[in-house]
Amino acid sequence: MAIFSELPVYKLGYDLLINLYNSTSGYSREYKYTLGEKIKNEATALLINIYSANQSNKKNKPNYIELARKNIEVLRLLLRISKDLKVLSLKSFVLLNGQVEELSKQLLAWQKYTAGAQNLE
Repeated sequence: MAIFSELPVYKLGYDLLINLYNSTSGYSREYKYTLGEKIKNEATALLINIYSANQSNKKNKPNYIELARKNIEVLRLLLRISKDLKVLSLKSFVLLNGQVEELSKQLLAWQKYTAGAQNLE
């Protein structure tokens, strides 16, 4: 089991979380405490699920990875809403969406690796 803070997927998720905090700090009051909080909470849950997947046994690992992938999809939706409401600039949206996409690819690869390891048992 790797140290969770050294995992590339964790590092990318952490960077995404910091960028989301920075991006949502500029939201107007109307959206800061609703949409902005949902985004930050979802990103925090994502990191917790990555940590939990790394710490869990082989049987439970796929469940946490699947939860993290669901967090990613919710983040995609919330970022799209932010862009459409014009509380998030196009430039920020493109940056954040790129990070979300990369994180999604890493989680999918981890999920496939975990499934393959379970099939070998």
